[in-house]
Amino acid sequence: MKTILLTGGGGFIGSSLANRILQSRSERLIVLDALTYAGKEPAVSDTGRLEFWHGDVRNGELVESLVARSDVVVHMAAETHVTRSIFDDKLFFETDVLGTQVVANAVVRHQDRIERFIHVSTSEVYGNALSDAMDEDHPLNPMSPYASAKCGADRLVFSYWSTYGIPAVIVRPFNNFGPRQHLEKAVPRFITSCLLGEPITIHGDGSAARDWLFVEDHCDALEAVMDADLSQVAGEVFNLGTGQHRTIGEVAGLVRAAIPAAADLQAEYLSDRPGQVSRHTCDATKARRILGWTPRTSFEDGLDRTIAWYRDNSDWWDSMRWMRHIPIVTSDGKREMH
Repeated sequence: MKTILLTGGGGFIGSSLANRILQSRSERLIVLDALTYAGKEPAVSDTGRLEFWHGDVRNGELVESLVARSDVVVHMAAETHVTRSIFDDKLFFETDVLGTQVVANAVVRHQDRIERFIHVSTSEVYGNALSDAMDEDHPLNPMSPYASAKCGADRLVFSYWSTYGIPAVIVRPFNNFGPRQHLEKAVPRFITSCLLGEPITIHGDGSAARDWLFVEDHCDALEAVMDADLSQVAGEVFNLGTGQHRTIGEVAGLVRAAIPAAADLQAEYLSDRPGQVSRHTCDATKARRILGWTPRTSFEDGLDRTIAWYRDNSDWWDSMRWMRHIPIVTSDGKREMH
């Protein structure tokens, strides 16, 4: 039986992948997570195949010991919130760049047994879309401390493939949404505000547009990367998205329309946050061609499932309510809670 090491397995996407591996695959799973404010120990059935470690990816000795026992490494551990990176960027560079260096170094030392090293990057490395849809050759123009930290980690992994020949694959997912996402992110913030009867807050005029990917479709793609012929994916980058975008204002309107009690709630418009990206639209042709992957969930279906989960699981998110907003200095010099 093979072993998968999943860093960041207590986070939003990581916990979804952990559930998928334990429910529908046969590998053993080691989860490493620091359980910061955005992480929780994976809530999965005890299959006897899960080993959980509460620790930091910057801990070289710990990471070394776990990589040494693994066949596949899926590296998700990162600080991920754009606005929080503006508020306090040091931890983003330490975790996202130096943490990735620690994991990649361990993979180099144990590449005699590591079959695949999957690094989860982000579409934020691209910055604003310079074309109708963004493929993997789109220039990298990160526009926030978070995006630049992830860009550094992304290129670090690529350099390790080029220099040391490790079996690295990089995926760049566009904006994910779904159950168990922290309330600092737009979709769960909108949903919980509506469920609580509070106004939705929107950065800028609501025209910023994103390609929204349901989290289970992201997990489908990661499974496809794990199972693909290594010769087809090693050293490659894959975009993961739907090819369609919706503005933040449109998403807020759809959330309000789906929650009857929120029909009369007003939106509050804040100043645009610094480093705002105006549009992200994915070209996932490469993932479709090489991995045979396409998203299966429409935005509307994914949103319905997400709203239902937050409606039925208020005990999971109620203690996070105070973390929906972060103090920053906006691009026009105002101090606001975003």
